[in-house]
Amino acid sequence: MNVILQAESATASPAGIRAIGLVGTGVMGRGVAQLFAAKGFEVLLFDIDPAQARDAVATVAGIIDRECAKGRMSADEATKAKARLTPVSGLDAFAGVGLVIEAIAEDLTAKQELFAALEKIVPAACILATNTSSLLVTAIAAKARMPERVCGMHFFNPVPLMKVAEVIAGVRTSPDVARKVAEIVQATGHTPVIAADMPGFLINHAGRGLYTEGLRIVSEGIAPVEDVDLVLREGVGFRMGPFELFDLTGLDVSYKVLTQIYHQFFEEPRYRPQPLAARQYSAGLFGRKVGRGFYRYKDGKPVLASPAPAQSYESRPIWIDATSNQHTGRIRKLFEGLGIPVASGQQPDADCIIVVAPIGHDATTAAIRGGFDPKRTLAIDPLFCDSGRLTVMTTPVTRPDYRDSLCGALNEAGAQTTVIRDSAGFIGQRTVATIVNIACDIAQQRIASPRDIDIGVKLGLGYPSGPLAMGDRIGARVVLEILEAMHEFYADPRYRPSPWLKRRALLGVSLATEEVCQ
Repeated sequence: MNVILQAESATASPAGIRAIGLVGTGVMGRGVAQLFAAKGFEVLLFDIDPAQARDAVATVAGIIDRECAKGRMSADEATKAKARLTPVSGLDAFAGVGLVIEAIAEDLTAKQELFAALEKIVPAACILATNTSSLLVTAIAAKARMPERVCGMHFFNPVPLMKVAEVIAGVRTSPDVARKVAEIVQATGHTPVIAADMPGFLINHAGRGLYTEGLRIVSEGIAPVEDVDLVLREGVGFRMGPFELFDLTGLDVSYKVLTQIYHQFFEEPRYRPQPLAARQYSAGLFGRKVGRGFYRYKDGKPVLASPAPAQSYESRPIWIDATSNQHTGRIRKLFEGLGIPVASGQQPDADCIIVVAPIGHDATTAAIRGGFDPKRTLAIDPLFCDSGRLTVMTTPVTRPDYRDSLCGALNEAGAQTTVIRDSAGFIGQRTVATIVNIACDIAQQRIASPRDIDIGVKLGLGYPSGPLAMGDRIGARVVLEILEAMHEFYADPRYRPSPWLKRRALLGVSLATEEVCQ
């Protein structure tokens, strides 16, 4: 008896598919099963261990009951959703389905063998979808008899809450199949984003900037882990900093993705990890799941250092360099708003604290170019000075008493400060510029459209906005200025600007602007 075709409660998707087969009932498989069952699809669950499939159905049913208890679905909806979940003991049960989704281990041979077995069972029109996050869809489809029906359908964990899925066509995937997969994703209430079959696809690819730049900042000794997260969260507006994210997702997973994407792109410097991550991984410090990662955890919460007590400081006059760039006016306005007096004059007096506001450069470079005494010079990031969390940067020779005087005055006036060592691009500038630059290169390579880049990254990574929109808000020319200054300082191709960014900065148009002539 074909339990799928006899079901009356399933709602047909725009692609005409009412029932799906699901192979693999781990965390991702269970999330996919819950999503599809709740949206009216009959779901047959298969696992190589039949007990796992039965347990998955029971677990998902329990989650649906809890959703009902919280008022997120009615009792009738919950009853029908649970009735759509059926564990099966063999792949033969998929003989009548229109879609099979595999969510098994990330093993190329295993996925190829699974699809070969399915092709002997499912009808010719059945779509074979892979939820792979790290393997190329083209490689998975390479040994299929009908590679044109193999497509990527990549959900994110937790599947019901992450309202986005990547649709990835392999080299030989039929456009009609990719279209149908996008329609099915939309029928679940998720947003489909279309990505080319490249390492990391769209969302994991775009996420390299936050992770790798955070690692580099700490590895350079610019700031400790906690301060990097603090600045990016409170100063720039990210929901979580890179090290909080590492600990949440688990470094056992994230480190493999870091190295995999780096090598799959043939050691592209933009995706280069750091030895710091390898050391943490080797030590088994995977994050929350083991109680220790980049942070220590107690009762599931990070153990943070107590804030340093306020110290007495000597009041000194403050002079702001108003000639270096157009952004220093923000710093002057900040001080005025805080009620902190600023010294006038074209040059600082002998006892003044000298404040500079470089874009892409470090405090040392700003001091030398301005002809200022580096012992009295400190830099404040002008791009992210409106959030209440200010980043103050010293030169290697800045006197501690001058640092304490500036921070003391700011803190007493109600501003929060984080002091870092000298860094081209501070923390916020260099991280955001790296994120924007990688997104621009994703657009340049036609891996995804500008629209899908911004939607996918915002939904999939939880950034405050899409990366291209982020770049537009700062200004493409400013992002270019940051990257060119960092490229000059480090002589590292990691910071070379994408052609997509450079051309749009020169033209003065949005980073989300597609080419007119296609």
